Amino acid sequence: MEKLRVQAQRILPYLLLCFSFLFDHSSSYNLPDKYFINCGSDANVLNPNGESYRRTFLGDSDPKTFSLVGTPSISVNLDSASQVSSLLYSTVRIFTGHSGYEFPIDGNGTHVVRLHFSPFSSQNLKYSSTSSVFDVSVAGFSLLTKFRVNDSITEPLIKEFLLSINSTKFQIIFKPEASFAFVNAIEVFLAPDDLIPDQGPVYVNSTGSSKDYNGLPSKVLETIYRINVGGSKITPTNDALWRTWIPDVSDSHSYLVNPDAANNISATQPKYQQEEQKYIAPDFVYSTAQVLKNNNSNQKWSFSVSPRATYLVRMHFCDIISESLYLLYFNADINGFYKRPIDLNNASQLAVPFNFDFVVDSGDSESMHISVGADSPGINSTPNALLNGLEIMGITNNKDTSYLQGFGKKNQVVILVGSIVGGIAFIGIVILSVFMLVFKCRRQKPYDAKTWPPLSVHGGSSYTNFYHGSTNASALRNLDLALKIPFTDILFATNNFSDDLLIGSGGFGKLYRGVLRDNTKVAVKRSQQDVGQGFLEFQTEIMVLSKIRHRHLVSLVGYCDDCSEMILVYEFMERGTLRDHLYGSDLPCLSWKQRLEICIGSARGLHYLHAGASGKIIHRDVKSTNILLDGNFVAKVADFGLSKAGPGMDETHVSTAVKGSFGYLDPEYFKRQQLTDKSDVYSFGVVLLEVICARPAINPTLPREQVNLAQWGMNCLKKGSFEQIIDPFLVGKISPDSLRKFGDIVQKCLSEYGFDRPTMGDVLWDLEYALKLQQTAVHREPHEDSIICASEHPLPTVQRVPSINVVIERDGVVPKYDISSDVSESQVFSQLTIGEGR
Repeated sequence: MEKLRVQAQRILPYLLLCFSFLFDHSSSYNLPDKYFINCGSDANVLNPNGESYRRTFLGDSDPKTFSLVGTPSISVNLDSASQVSSLLYSTVRIFTGHSGYEFPIDGNGTHVVRLHFSPFSSQNLKYSSTSSVFDVSVAGFSLLTKFRVNDSITEPLIKEFLLSINSTKFQIIFKPEASFAFVNAIEVFLAPDDLIPDQGPVYVNSTGSSKDYNGLPSKVLETIYRINVGGSKITPTNDALWRTWIPDVSDSHSYLVNPDAANNISATQPKYQQEEQKYIAPDFVYSTAQVLKNNNSNQKWSFSVSPRATYLVRMHFCDIISESLYLLYFNADINGFYKRPIDLNNASQLAVPFNFDFVVDSGDSESMHISVGADSPGINSTPNALLNGLEIMGITNNKDTSYLQGFGKKNQVVILVGSIVGGIAFIGIVILSVFMLVFKCRRQKPYDAKTWPPLSVHGGSSYTNFYHGSTNASALRNLDLALKIPFTDILFATNNFSDDLLIGSGGFGKLYRGVLRDNTKVAVKRSQQDVGQGFLEFQTEIMVLSKIRHRHLVSLVGYCDDCSEMILVYEFMERGTLRDHLYGSDLPCLSWKQRLEICIGSARGLHYLHAGASGKIIHRDVKSTNILLDGNFVAKVADFGLSKAGPGMDETHVSTAVKGSFGYLDPEYFKRQQLTDKSDVYSFGVVLLEVICARPAINPTLPREQVNLAQWGMNCLKKGSFEQIIDPFLVGKISPDSLRKFGDIVQKCLSEYGFDRPTMGDVLWDLEYALKLQQTAVHREPHEDSIICASEHPLPTVQRVPSINVVIERDGVVPKYDISSDVSESQVFSQLTIGEGR
């Protein structure tokens, strides 16, 4: 017994630790109790307007958990004649000078900040809200500039912001521009972790190009619209985060462009997969929706926005209309030029809420149009579409450091002394930096790419943080510094980024033609600094291309991250993209033999990624604009910004968010978010169709059945009319056997399920077989020259031989080029048409 007692005493602390661990991690987001402030009052207001989610607004006349700072302010009880909607607006705090509130912060992260302004007049003190003009700053960000409450406003005006606070305290500062500033109530509380996700949403610019948008949590979001689509107004009483949702159609407004095109529906409560989901939007949002009346139409909502501004658009979906899973598949459209397929079948049951985020650039437009429309049905789906809720938030990064200028004479003296000392220190640092830079430039020799040491990545496959603003140290510390190119050399190569050398723009940034100091021709891809996106793609591309070398993969010459830049330098490809030679340009048409050789080269590069590289790599964005041609029309696969490490030995797939280009996406990957190398095979099948049909993967100007090239091509293959959709330039120039084999390859690549698709190695061999059939074609009569007729003749026997020499990586040595082809490698890169890229 004594022995058991001793063992129990030893085990008990570990059990308690385990229980405490489970308790801490199982606890979800709890409703906050601070800060809610009844400004200008010594009384507390409990549960205003009978809210279901209780909270107490504390009077600020005698604050205990926060403090008033700056110029002394005035508490005012409003006249009984004023139109006051609740006790919360019966008092107001007046600021006649630079002053505000200071709050201690318990937990870092995204906070909700709401400022309440109710119109008022005070005859005794001669104050009126209409004569007040002021600025508001929070935690170093400028939230409101020259703000005033218009004469036409009769109800309280609530301005809501979301921002990240990573300090122990922060201030809300009011700065009168004329007369005074005021506020009736303030809310500051920690938001749920998932309210603003760290993972970047899709960024859509004013031309329709898209890419990832990173760094959203570091921005300030201002709520512009919060819409309960198909439902009635939702007040703070029925929202866990005390938000207000207005209907899309009411007596006072209608955001719905064509109300007759949709029906309002309502259903039972949604089924949340996680408890925290209820904070994204309340039940009332997901239990109502607008659903299309006509399955072949679409429904549009229109909103007024500011030009040349950036917005976060959050669309809320919940399938409350289907009778079973896998029936609802449709498109969401932004401004008529960006289309996103929506599939709500990622859950194991119906009525599960989903939300999709987009960052949208308004360009020169003063309106934003959001629509949903039915898509062509899949195997089990029916054409229909719905929308449950919509939020539009303005994104700003406007800094305001004036709030750091303290309050009172003592603080002013401290700041004055600190400014003088800091100024002297800053001047010293600048002089020292200039001296070190000059010394470094004198000693530095022009680099020679041919003499660089073997490439390697010292940090494995994990991503490092990109420290924006670094000027003296590499932000990518885990990468081989032999690849790093000084910014001065980049300026030399591009003649200070001369517009005369500009060969593409959009997507990641701008692309320039250049020549390095050793006369190597390069393409320089420079990110846009003012956008602040692409960090992950920038790092991924360097990590992937620094690990691999292959004749049919574009080579990375180097990178530059000096002076807050993100610059990638590649070998220059004289002939540009494959797409340029298929359609949309005045370049000469490619022969069928040239097209097959380009497909074979591309397949070799992809096969190397899947089977020959150090660990399986999935490209994830295979398309005709990412296949580049050198001076000898040798194909090289490019753009590895979305690449992903493949599944391990005991895994069948990689679970990841859907990324890629519309028209090339593997439907199985899109529906299940399970990525495999067969996803690349599907995308390559679409490229093969582009090659033989000489048309884009998506062309919305064509009849409905022809818009999607993959669907149209598969339908023609099944009907036996494949030869009728090929490029007119190729008619009569393709061997029937070669055409039949090529069609067979396409059909296998575009199989609905990855299990039925061939490996890239098999695709490569079949393409080489198709080329052999073209080269050894037997002369036939004209009436025999069809794919149907060709099927009656057996294909000639061709001995299968290895198509690629794969050098497996051993002892950390990077695999060298595959040199199985007799065409010499060119030191050139692509004139990328970035506007066609991600």
